[in-house]
Amino acid sequence: MPHVTTAEPKDIKAMASLLAELDAFYGATAVEPLDQRLQQIKEALFSEVNAGHALLAWDGTQLVGLAAYSFLWPAAGLTRSLFLKELYVAQSHQRQGIGKLLMDSLTTVAVKHGCSRVEWMTEHTNIAAQEFYAAMDAPVDESKVFYRVGLDAS
Repeated sequence: MPHVTTAEPKDIKAMASLLAELDAFYGATAVEPLDQRLQQIKEALFSEVNAGHALLAWDGTQLVGLAAYSFLWPAAGLTRSLFLKELYVAQSHQRQGIGKLLMDSLTTVAVKHGCSRVEWMTEHTNIAAQEFYAAMDAPVDESKVFYRVGLDAS
């Protein structure tokens, strides 16, 4: 039976593997060396100032899904919101309820932390994701325009 846990440092190697599959899903033809990926995950999730959090879905000992999120402030009034940056389910486990399990777990985290809402976005071309969210009765918010400025990491 699949279950969800909060990501811990011991999960970094399993996360690196699943995130390599995620990169391939988005069209990457190459990924960073494993030691670099492990360091990036460690710094992002388990450093003094972490960039985010992750929930992990497991089928036994196999990592089969991930929900990466951050808290944003301010949201409605002076509350915070939970922003889902990435939801991914391994191809071998898609359409088995793992995505729904992760979304339900995210809602639980949001309520626990006093969030007024959960927010996320998906690419216009990701029809499967849009159908998944529509099946959850998640409304599309077209009141916002998304902007992105690329920064040189060097």
